[in-house]
Amino acid sequence: MRTASVERNTAETQIKLTLNLDGSGKSDIDSGVGFLDHMLTLFAAHSGYDLSLICHGDTQVDDHHTTEDIGIALGDAFRQALGERKGIIRYGSMWLPMDEALVLCAVDISGRSHLDYRLCIPAQKVGTFDTELVEEFYTAFVRKAELTLHLLQFEGKNSHHIIEASFKGFGRALAQATAIDEKRPDTVPSTKGVL
Repeated sequence: MRTASVERNTAETQIKLTLNLDGSGKSDIDSGVGFLDHMLTLFAAHSGYDLSLICHGDTQVDDHHTTEDIGIALGDAFRQALGERKGIIRYGSMWLPMDEALVLCAVDISGRSHLDYRLCIPAQKVGTFDTELVEEFYTAFVRKAELTLHLLQFEGKNSHHIIEASFKGFGRALAQATAIDEKRPDTVPSTKGVL
């Protein structure tokens, strides 16, 4: 089983997280940020990963540290769970429609961190959640997971729909990329021999 557990403790957040890439999409999430819980639950369901997360953060300040540090912890767990990355497909992409919103998510589990973030979220907040934190989450994840992620919005007016489309698409694209290639289950998918 491709699993990892991460604990991250700082002056701003205390996080315990477990990730199973070969799960069934179950989640048990309590970040202290309701909207982020909703997005991570969707991510787990659409990726098929099992995700357990509890975070105690300084949300009395705002949700920034919690959101960013969860991205760091989840990216770290993802990288650890993949191990040597043998047998994975490596690439994945998903066009994800969510009502009027349409977002393309494409990933390359390349060993190189790169984020191309082109979501145009019109509202500054969804509920009490600052929408600029969506980019902070993805930036933190990509840096720790060591992958390339492109998030491109083609349509969308509703901020909730745009963000939700990105998290669902991200889950689906990662599920494709981390699937085992039955033709080459023991091969690292790179002519370099490593990722």
